[in-house]
Amino acid sequence: MIIAIDGTLASGKGTIARRLSRWFGLAYMDTGQLYRATGVAALKAGADLSDAKSLAAVATSLDLNDFEAAELRTAEAGQAASKVAAIPAVRAALLEVQRAFAEQPGGAILDGRDIGTVVCPNADVKLWVDASVEVRAKRRWDELRAKGESLTLDNMLAQLRERDTRDKSRSDAPMIAAADAVLIDTTDLSIDAAVDKARAAVEAVIARKS
Repeated sequence: MIIAIDGTLASGKGTIARRLSRWFGLAYMDTGQLYRATGVAALKAGADLSDAKSLAAVATSLDLNDFEAAELRTAEAGQAASKVAAIPAVRAALLEVQRAFAEQPGGAILDGRDIGTVVCPNADVKLWVDASVEVRAKRRWDELRAKGESLTLDNMLAQLRERDTRDKSRSDAPMIAAADAVLIDTTDLSIDAAVDKARAAVEAVIARKS
């Protein structure tokens, strides 16, 4: 079984994906880490974040073991990820990595922004997770402050709006809900309630297939 979970930053899709991974015993990939790692590696190398050729080379030679988890969760890494993800050559370089992971024996769960539309359009289950931009900005702001980053809530909100616009308007694999995705709005939901909704959607598919 392949479960595709797409949605906006700080909507809760990663937490939902990890919980479902444990519940159903499926391998899990946070595909955003691939783009964050590409962005961080490019910044370290002093590469131009608009240079498609050099960024594709970075993506092709990527090894996630070269990165500390914390350095991939900074605001700077997130902004870099959104910029490199808009480059078709980078997306092409990382596409097969994601598909190979999804097609492993037993299946997998992948979360990102184009899993149900581009990476795994034939996924057994597709979820779209979202929340209001104000709620998402507060969640992300709290997370970064807890890690010692200094950023105002207004700046976080502006960054999120900018990133949403860039992710939705890129020409290659824009961030959009698949037509057959189950929508989960976490604006007013606890994480447990959101996970329950997601699990129910998966179990409904399993019941239909059996």
